[in-house]
Amino acid sequence: MDEKGAVTTLKDGKRAAKPRLTRTQIISLGFFIVITLGTLLLMLPVSSASGDATPFLDSLFTATSATCVTGLVTVDTATHWSLFGKCVILIMIQLGGLGFMTIATFFFIIVNKRIGLRNRELLSESISTLELGGILKLAKRIIAVTAAAEITGAVLLALRFCPQFGLKRGIFMSVFHSVSAFCNAGFDLLGGIEKFGSFVPYSADALVNITLMLLIVIGGLGFLVWDDMLRHGVRIKKYRLHSKIVLTATGVLLLFGAVVLFFTEKHAACAGMGIGERIMTALFGSVTARTAGFNTIDIAAMSDGGKLTTIMLMFVGGSPGSTAGGIKTTTVFTLLIFTFSYIRGNRSFGLYGRRLEDGALDRAATVFFTNLLLMLTATLIIVSFDSLPLVDTLFETTSAVATVGMSTGITRELSSASRVVIILLMFLGRVGSLSFAGALAERREPPRIVDPVEKIIIG
Repeated sequence: MDEKGAVTTLKDGKRAAKPRLTRTQIISLGFFIVITLGTLLLMLPVSSASGDATPFLDSLFTATSATCVTGLVTVDTATHWSLFGKCVILIMIQLGGLGFMTIATFFFIIVNKRIGLRNRELLSESISTLELGGILKLAKRIIAVTAAAEITGAVLLALRFCPQFGLKRGIFMSVFHSVSAFCNAGFDLLGGIEKFGSFVPYSADALVNITLMLLIVIGGLGFLVWDDMLRHGVRIKKYRLHSKIVLTATGVLLLFGAVVLFFTEKHAACAGMGIGERIMTALFGSVTARTAGFNTIDIAAMSDGGKLTTIMLMFVGGSPGSTAGGIKTTTVFTLLIFTFSYIRGNRSFGLYGRRLEDGALDRAATVFFTNLLLMLTATLIIVSFDSLPLVDTLFETTSAVATVGMSTGITRELSSASRVVIILLMFLGRVGSLSFAGALAERREPPRIVDPVEKIIIG
């Protein structure tokens, strides 16, 4: 067996290595398979409310958006899809949110099937954990927290939806939106009230808003943070440095976004609202931009300041090993910590009495600029194809690569070529653009001879 874990077989008296897929390649392939199967199911006449077959590109777009827990749609989820189609979308959201390896591990545990080292490594890669030991216990906690959160959210939402839509439809809508919120997917079934309107009719409803916000935040914290919370409770000093940074970043970003949106949208998207509703919509807008995709205000009516703030929040996204997307809170905080440390002349950068590991800055910078390059390149391509407003297009591409799902309404106006670009962005955003590039790249030995150093002027 080689360092990549390749299986060896006996051939002509010598052991010959059989190439095996890397963990990242397997995970990427898994998402691709789920998207492919979802596309085929959504294309069936039984999946649409009209009984007609849905075009391939619309089906592929929806399947990618659901599996990559994004929420961008080219057709209204509530009115276009049948109950069967909505169930297919719901399953893809759950698979995409938790990761198919987590769910597969759960079924292995139920049937008492032994989980080998290879599958444990895959699970560790899938949920972005720091260590391999105790991975099965962590997987059980993930399933338990997910079930508890989604069931609780569904019960709370049912208090509002069942009286409004009837028992059966109300329960299904409650479950669907609870799963969609927890997985940060952004799909909704409220098109019967207002097509593509999301939760705008509930902008002043405290029960719906608070329930959705809690589900989004819990889902976006990440599996390792849940593990620390379950094991140590409120004893934050015992948390991993990772969890401390995630909680700090989450609090700062949510507060920053809410304050800015409260003031920028006073005479724009929130015009005419009372102070209480403005506070609620500002807080919801800050939460959902990290990367849930719901909205309680008309995104197209937002001010330029509000759109720019939302773009920044979407680009950052949630935390590693969570249901959220974006470049992640730890990436941004690593860059900020290094910047402030460098300004102060301190080359050993860290936080909470701990120094960040060597290589953390390299990975953070690579993730940041890889996603920025993808977003800007996609924006350039789309405005060239469709001649759409620059700000709206930038909003759309950020939403796609960060797997958010918020849109100013241009998704349905995109040409086929631009939709393919958005599909690729959603896939790369969920799998991880850096991971996907690594999965495609050929692994090579580091060069033994390096080029000589020469200084350049920076800044």
